[in-house]
Amino acid sequence: MAAAFEPIVRRLPEGEALPLVCDSPHSGTRYPDDFGAAVPMARLREGEDTHVEALWEAVPAVGGTLIAANFPRVYIDPNRMPDDLDPALLDGPWPEPLAPGEKTQLGFGLVWRNIDANTPIYARKLGVAEVRNRIEHYYRPYHAALAEAVDTTYRRFGAVWHLNLHSMPNNAYERLKKVSPHPLADFVLGDRDGTTCDPEFVGLIELGLRDMGYTVARNDPYKGVQLIAQIGRPAERRHSLQIEIRRPLYMDERTRERNANFGTVQRDMGRLLERVAEYLRQQR
Repeated sequence: MAAAFEPIVRRLPEGEALPLVCDSPHSGTRYPDDFGAAVPMARLREGEDTHVEALWEAVPAVGGTLIAANFPRVYIDPNRMPDDLDPALLDGPWPEPLAPGEKTQLGFGLVWRNIDANTPIYARKLGVAEVRNRIEHYYRPYHAALAEAVDTTYRRFGAVWHLNLHSMPNNAYERLKKVSPHPLADFVLGDRDGTTCDPEFVGLIELGLRDMGYTVARNDPYKGVQLIAQIGRPAERRHSLQIEIRRPLYMDERTRERNANFGTVQRDMGRLLERVAEYLRQQR
């Protein structure tokens, strides 16, 4: 069954192009009719990185490419490996080997099992063909579009800088079952412990955010998952950094509506992107 709507949004550079590709894999708000969830829409939406693509709408204006998902990650998560699937979700055996990760054990894998630790999304098992359809018509088109943008940029410039854009719930440590001695930072920069991005670039982003008054952490509690792991190869001038924004900075987590500070955060992300653009012009 074909996708019920265009699964992705592509926004190309306006004016002078730069070796910058940004993607928002979790901000989709269009829910396919075949979802078949057993929890209310308001609960399903708790998994969204709602409005993240809008916070970063200045990406094309500074010369970057912006890719965003239209589908929600609770339906299928582009930031997971295709084998990161919980076999307990399925009504039959999966035809290939599976390798569910730590978060999948908590219910947050390729296809989410839970909306939180105690609330299952489904009152049924999912068919193998049903999950295959999600992979073929939503997951793979997203990966193809992002790979095309990254590879085209790399061929043109001999380098690429990729920003993987997310938001995080205010109770992130609790959701991840982690205990922290400090409050959640406003922004978390994930580079998989320094392996996916040039430290100088990570430092540029961190300093830019701190100069605007935000608190910043690195790799705590989010280090980055599949997308930055497969794109980030700094030795080849392929740099990939995950950026998480604490949701109450810009929206009401309960209603998903933009709050009074949304415009300020959006403008600040535009200012940060201008700083990034200036840096990238110097890298040629």
